[in-house]
Amino acid sequence: MSTKHDVLAVLTQAKAPVSGEQLARKLGVSRNSVWKAIEQLRKEGCVIGAATNRGYRLIEAPDHISIVEIGRWLKPGEIGARMELHRTLDSTNTRAKAIAATGAPHGYLVIAESQTGGKGRMGRAFFSPEHSGVYITYILRPSVLADRAVMITSMAAVAVARAIETVADVKVGIKWVNDLYINARKVCGILCEASMDFESGQLEYAVLGIGVNVAAMAFPKELAAIATSIENECGQPVSRNRLIAEISNQLNALYGQLETLEFMAESRERSIVIGRDVRVIRGDSSYPARVLDIDAQGRLVIKTDAGVSRVNSGEVSLKL
Repeated sequence: MSTKHDVLAVLTQAKAPVSGEQLARKLGVSRNSVWKAIEQLRKEGCVIGAATNRGYRLIEAPDHISIVEIGRWLKPGEIGARMELHRTLDSTNTRAKAIAATGAPHGYLVIAESQTGGKGRMGRAFFSPEHSGVYITYILRPSVLADRAVMITSMAAVAVARAIETVADVKVGIKWVNDLYINARKVCGILCEASMDFESGQLEYAVLGIGVNVAAMAFPKELAAIATSIENECGQPVSRNRLIAEISNQLNALYGQLETLEFMAESRERSIVIGRDVRVIRGDSSYPARVLDIDAQGRLVIKTDAGVSRVNSGEVSLKL
């Protein structure tokens, strides 16, 4: 992390004012570096008091993401126990794939305050402004066959829905298979990408990318009618640090169910597509269908003029 983030972490934990000399010694930097970091934090909205012969004291801070603060809410578990934080990345999934290929451990978490090239499904971009959302990717190394990997997204959708409802007074639904909705508008997207071992048929690793709109925000014109944020819906600020920790907690709680798929019962309960007419989109083609159910393997059970069938990939649109 940068000196600025390190200084903020120390001041956040401190019960009494901390002198510039103490900060410099603790962090192994010069007092001038500490002073520059303090000034940067003030420019970003932190209210930091300074008393002669006493030191610096954090009075108020905007909702900066902090590894220290995330740790305050984390429960024991492998997923999210180790993490790295960046001010900006092109994509947390891209960074996670790069370090997963060189041996980053199971559960490792990549976090960014903003993304310049956030990834959605089907090659779409994901709106990722600074200080507004949670943009994270987990590296997972499950001992499952590749055909079971598709269930990681369904598991994650349930975990994130639970996490959002833990930190905010909202009700979250799931639009098969990777979008979360509050009051008919999208609040979260999930993108899982996997690397396979073709000899064993098992996964080498999966990177699980999660983007959640958190703070109150005005969306671009093309998204205004279809996207929302947690704060837009509940009217109260939500700690992004706590939300990240809670997502990790819920993933740890559900991860053991990748073999049993017990989470699918809740996935169906949260579904906003079962019983509705939708447009199924697969590649460049699409067709209307009625969703009858989601089966135990996460496949969409649909009815068309051709009869009843199951869909295990693609996406659905509620706009006919």
